[in-house]
Amino acid sequence: MIIRKSPEELQKMRRAGRITGDAISKALEAAIPGASTFNLDQIAEEYILDQGATSSFKGYGGHGQPPFPAVSCISLNDEVVHGIPSDRKIEEGDLLSFDFGCIWEGFHGDSAVTVFVGGEAPSEEAARLVTATERSLYAGIAAAQPGGRLSDIGSAIESVADPERLGIIREYGGHGIGRSMHEDPFISNFGKPGRGPDLRPGLVLAIEPMFTLAGEETRTLDDAWTVVTADGSLSAHFEHTVAITEDGPEILTARG
Repeated sequence: MIIRKSPEELQKMRRAGRITGDAISKALEAAIPGASTFNLDQIAEEYILDQGATSSFKGYGGHGQPPFPAVSCISLNDEVVHGIPSDRKIEEGDLLSFDFGCIWEGFHGDSAVTVFVGGEAPSEEAARLVTATERSLYAGIAAAQPGGRLSDIGSAIESVADPERLGIIREYGGHGIGRSMHEDPFISNFGKPGRGPDLRPGLVLAIEPMFTLAGEETRTLDDAWTVVTADGSLSAHFEHTVAITEDGPEILTARG
C-alpha cells in the first residue's frame, strides 16, 4: 500500500532528512586513508544520538538475515551495498559508498553517496562511473513530478547509464519511505516512462541508482549482508529521500 504523508508528517521527515544528511557529511570528513570503516560508523552514530534520533539500520533484519550490526552501510570498490563497518582500513584511492538512515519522531530519512578516498586522482573510468551515477540520481529526482508516473523515475535513471555503457544493478532499487524505512512502491532504476502508480503530492520516495563499470550481476558474501558485483567491477551508489510536492520534488536529505 502506498502511503501519502500529511504536511505535519512531512515536517518530521524534513528533520529526519536533515539529520541524515548532516551525519553523512560528518562521517565523510573522517574518510581519509588509514581510517577504519568502524570509525566512520561511530562518528555517524554519535551525531544522531546527540540530535535525539535513532538508527534506521542498526538491528534491521529479517528474511533469513541476521540483524544489521551498525548504523551505516559502508561499501568499498566492488561492494554495491550493505557493507558492514569493521576494523578494515580505508586505502588511498578507494571508492567508498556511505549509506545511512535515521529515525526522528517515528519517521525515516535515507541517503547514500559515493566518494573517492584521499588525494590520488581516480582513473578516468572510475570518475566516469561516479559522475554518471550521481547525475542519474538528479535525473531521477527531476522526473519525480506531480502528475507523472512512477516509471518516469527509472526511465530517467536508465537514460544516463545507457550512453555511458554502465551496468545497472537491477536486483535492488529505490522505495517508498515514511514510518517504515521500506514502504511501497519499489522503484526500478530502469524501464519505460509513463507506467505504474501516479506521482502525487505527499508521496515520499528514496531514489537510489546503483551502477557498475561492467556487469549487472551481484552476489552476497557469507556475512549475509554485503552485496558485491559478481565480476569484481567497481560500483557506485547515490540516494536521496525526496518528497513530491505541488511545486515539484523536494530533496529532504540534502547535505550542507
